[in-house]
Amino acid sequence: MQQVSSVTGLEYAFLFTLRKVNSINTQGFQPFFENLPVDPYIKGKYRSRRLSRVMVAENKLIKLSHGYLCQSREYNPLLGDVKREFAELEDGLIELEIFKNLVLAFIDSCKLHPEAEIGIHQIRTTCSPGHLGNPAPEGIHQDGTDFIGIFSVGRNNIQGGETHLYTAKKEKPVFHKILQPGELLLVNDHEFFHFISPIKSENPAPGTRDVFVLTSPSLIQP
Repeated sequence: MQQVSSVTGLEYAFLFTLRKVNSINTQGFQPFFENLPVDPYIKGKYRSRRLSRVMVAENKLIKLSHGYLCQSREYNPLLGDVKREFAELEDGLIELEIFKNLVLAFIDSCKLHPEAEIGIHQIRTTCSPGHLGNPAPEGIHQDGTDFIGIFSVGRNNIQGGETHLYTAKKEKPVFHKILQPGELLLVNDHEFFHFISPIKSENPAPGTRDVFVLTSPSLIQP
């Protein structure tokens, strides 16, 4: 694991870390991105999404009861204080060994309790000739959680989609990189703001950016 930045003597173990999860073949996730429901809270229908909260118990991944995503306007000026509901992750995805490996990589990297509740967002952002896709329509922001993991699943026919981290909104980014499939960026949400630049088609055809975003705490309320 590559330690990009670290601190000692603070409550949280790291600032941000980039690692490649070698135990995961991202191609196994691709079929589950083909039938994602459109995110009804974003204008333009360019983003699709599912959301669940899970935990690991006795080395098994367990999907917890359905809930609603709730963020305050302090963290999400676009959709803060809106109780958002999304379709659950598919059972077939939850049952994949590579999916459990992803959750365990997040738990291990963040040094969480083994049975911590994790929120998992499955997100596809699309673009087409003449129409950009915006993975972060709320702009430079924090999520209001402790830890965030951004795992790149796939990039198809796109330019852009670069992930940025900032210590303050009006500062230059301290980290910027296009995450490649299999890379997991872990971020201390108390210390950094994040943003993903828009995507555009590389060729005259639609393009997609597929990611899982993991959070702890989950920000999901039953």
